[in-house]
Amino acid sequence: MAVSHPKRARRATRKQDVAKNQAQPTDPERPGVGDYAEVEKVLPTDYRALLDRRETQLAVFAVKSYVEEQLCKELNLMMVTVPLIVDAESGVNDPRDRNGSRTPIQFHITNDHDRHSVDAQVVQAATKWKRMALKQFGMAPGQGLCTDMRAVRKDYFLDHDHSCYVDQWDWELAITEDERHLGFLTATVRKIWKIIKGAEQFALEHFPKLRDSRYPDLPDEVTFLHAEDVLDMFPGRPSRLREALVLQKYPALFVFGIGWPLRDGYPHEWRAADYDDWATETESPDGRPMHGLNGDLLVWNSVTQRRHGLASVGIRVNAETLEQQLTLSNQLQLLKTSYHRAIMENALPLSIGGGIGQGRTQMLLLRKAHLGEVTVSVWPKVLKDMCAARNIVVLE
Repeated sequence: MAVSHPKRARRATRKQDVAKNQAQPTDPERPGVGDYAEVEKVLPTDYRALLDRRETQLAVFAVKSYVEEQLCKELNLMMVTVPLIVDAESGVNDPRDRNGSRTPIQFHITNDHDRHSVDAQVVQAATKWKRMALKQFGMAPGQGLCTDMRAVRKDYFLDHDHSCYVDQWDWELAITEDERHLGFLTATVRKIWKIIKGAEQFALEHFPKLRDSRYPDLPDEVTFLHAEDVLDMFPGRPSRLREALVLQKYPALFVFGIGWPLRDGYPHEWRAADYDDWATETESPDGRPMHGLNGDLLVWNSVTQRRHGLASVGIRVNAETLEQQLTLSNQLQLLKTSYHRAIMENALPLSIGGGIGQGRTQMLLLRKAHLGEVTVSVWPKVLKDMCAARNIVVLE
């Protein structure tokens, strides 16, 4: 009888569809633009960097210090060291997908003539490690950590704002069960936006060449929308295009609920099943059923005239939602790893966490057209030639 209630009926139908849509996901939103003909259209043709290479390096490290200091202050975090490599059997590395298309770099450490060898992986993200580190460093609710994380994601398409080399401010904060709700997530995102706005003003004050009428300041406030709302606004459009269209009206946007299938049967974007909580039921302000305690922070980039992803933030899974999400995505075998067992046994702190792209943030605040202007990585010749023809100096 309960399913006869319209709201509950919609929820029941959604749950029946989840396993089908999550079981063998495609990867419709692979990072990057897609091909170099399209990248060529993205790169501006009338670009002149506002800071030269030396000034840019000074600004990069000034902004980096500011953001790290303010993150620790606003969220009560402390800076800690973070691994570049992890044991392949630990389950700590982030797979970045659910269909095996983005695999980590793995290598064998022979050690002691192969008698005590280790199979290691280069991290793709420190998401899981951070939660374990909360316990390692004895963090109580309200205390957390921030890392200067470096990673390699070899399966990215290399365009103007995606690199196989990734640097992030990866942070994690221990919380209580009572704080696992959208209100706490929203308040945390507002603190992060305050830091980014502060970093912008800091950069403009210390590097006045960055003031340019073509590039307006970031808005004071973030607009919050659920992925269902974004779909309702632009049905039938790919999620990245939906975001770009919304950002032209709301140039700073946080999209709630990424991972659970929307009313069209597909998630806004695929998310791993074992860190962010995208299954918990929530409600919109007007009472519509929603899902997810996570989301992405996006802005409109005035230089590239495109959507620009800055950060992801999410309340992490507890034992109940971990099992639910692994079941829905046919990944229950992961419960064999030490990381997943620790969550199921409630041996790790409940937490909220996220990753803020360092290069992405610096690219935005320093008015750059290409990620390679603020971070050193490898780029194909075709992309370097495109940049050179447009006065974009890519660091090597």
